[in-house]
Amino acid sequence: MIHAEWLGYAAAALTTLSFVPQAVKTIRSKDTRGISLWMYAVFTVGVACWLGYGIALGSGPMIAANIVTLGLSSTILALKLRYG
Repeated sequence: MIHAEWLGYAAAALTTLSFVPQAVKTIRSKDTRGISLWMYAVFTVGVACWLGYGIALGSGPMIAANIVTLGLSSTILALKLRYG
């Protein structure tokens, strides 16, 4: 039987990795026209909350995934604010 913590790491890796192509494309092109400012603002705050929750629970998978996702979403949000 798979240990729950490993399932959490698998879920964290898959959902975080799925975000990477969009981040790379946006960082390289600086094209943010198709990205909603409000969606990324709310999403980034939500990820920060999930990170805080993961820290409160001491959940390694949740902390790891949300540190990476927060970095990526913050970068895209900053690009959206800078380039519109």
